[in-house]
Amino acid sequence: MKLSVFNIKGEETGREVSLDKKVFGIEPNEHAVYLEVKQYLANQRQGTHKVKTRNEITGSTKKIKKQKGTGTARAGSIKSPVFRGGGTVFGPAPRDYSFKLNKKVKKLAKKSALSAKAKDKLIRVLEDFSFDTPKTKEFTSILASLAVNDKKSLVILGSHNENLYLSSRNIKNTKVATADELSTYDLVNADHLILVESSVDLIQKRLN
Repeated sequence: MKLSVFNIKGEETGREVSLDKKVFGIEPNEHAVYLEVKQYLANQRQGTHKVKTRNEITGSTKKIKKQKGTGTARAGSIKSPVFRGGGTVFGPAPRDYSFKLNKKVKKLAKKSALSAKAKDKLIRVLEDFSFDTPKTKEFTSILASLAVNDKKSLVILGSHNENLYLSSRNIKNTKVATADELSTYDLVNADHLILVESSVDLIQKRLN
């Protein structure tokens, strides 16, 4: 599979890049994608939720009334869950939501997400570019020239570029990442994928 390389003005440069079928042309495995997205979202959870049980409530332990003869239900403690201000039964407790996922499954998930984008023709290849200083307006014009400024887009760079990252930070529905930071969640979440030319080989080497 070959894709044309565009410049920052949205014009074809006359060059093409070849996409490896083993990375961009496989039959997508939806379950692998589901598992890695699930793991990504689980890892974002802090798991710090907590309520107090009856043994953690501050209050008297004295029996609040006599056992019999009151005409109401017996009660032994003001900290009982049936009273207002008492402990909570079966409430949430701190826990770690993360879980292990095999490297092969994670790699298959990324290949599946990339292949789905390639199949739907939602990938653009952009020649390498950089800014001397952060320039949000110019970054926005690049997205407009590629006709993706009104869509969720993920721009993948070959290496970290602080100025490009800062230029895109305030643009709605746009994210910049490097080939090493590639996430299945980001791939699935984006409507369009913009690969900077130098990132293509890095992605293919990493996933092969």
